Amino acid sequence: MNVGNGKHDHMCTLRLTDQEYQIVALKMKQAGIREKSAYFRKMAIDGYILTMEIPELKEMISLMRYSSNNLNQIAKRANGAGEIIESELKEVRDSQEKIWNGLNRILKRLGEMP
Repeated sequence: MNVGNGKHDHMCTLRLTDQEYQIVALKMKQAGIREKSAYFRKMAIDGYILTMEIPELKEMISLMRYSSNNLNQIAKRANGAGEIIESELKEVRDSQEKIWNGLNRILKRLGEMP
């Protein structure tokens, strides 16, 4: 396929915000491309999008939120009454262990990627 050579029969229109335009201009400069249409043509044909779906990460984020809510409640109780319930601390420790295990699974998966 001859990209950038020959007659281009079809036109595409693209609208960008000022911030997006500045980013594109910077990337064009870094790539050494001065013509916008050549840059967009090259990116549309040869560019790629990387998407990572990691269910363990979503689970870990949920556990971290749950754990930090528990920690906040414990801290408020400790600051107010000076009393901390052992079962609450155990819940936090268990949450932290689940988070750590999830992180290990993610790191192992990432290590297996080509």
